Amino acid sequence: MYPDPRVSELIAKHFVPVRVHARDNADEYKRLGERFGSLWTPTVLVLDSKGVERHRIEGFLPLEDFLPQLKLGLAHAALAQGKFADAERWFREVVEQHPNADAAAEGLYWAGVAKYKGSGDASALGETARQFKERYRDTPWAKKASIWAS
Repeated sequence: MYPDPRVSELIAKHFVPVRVHARDNADEYKRLGERFGSLWTPTVLVLDSKGVERHRIEGFLPLEDFLPQLKLGLAHAALAQGKFADAERWFREVVEQHPNADAAAEGLYWAGVAKYKGSGDASALGETARQFKERYRDTPWAKKASIWAS
């Protein structure tokens, strides 16, 4: 389905992929498009085991941006399931392995949230705010984390 082995392997290991083609499966495309409010192709939805959307990727992205978006999806699904350590690991992987991707700042923010939710230690949020002073300073995620700065 995806030519890059890193994407194919990630999907094979962590996802149950479903492809609905706009022309070849027009009825199903319309039904699912209405259910999930999908207005454009490609749209990749990361759903949890109950079919609840946890992350959305709309439009074409180059590999360097697509791969970290898939990982964000895994992280958001884990966070929603209360698997805070798994969520933090996925969010940190986005930051560490894809530091220049658009997803990296979001990953940093949510990694702090996941660590806090898993430990109850508010210093995780303060540390995240400090990290934003060093990187991703001019992003909306840095603004959101600024409330955590002491």
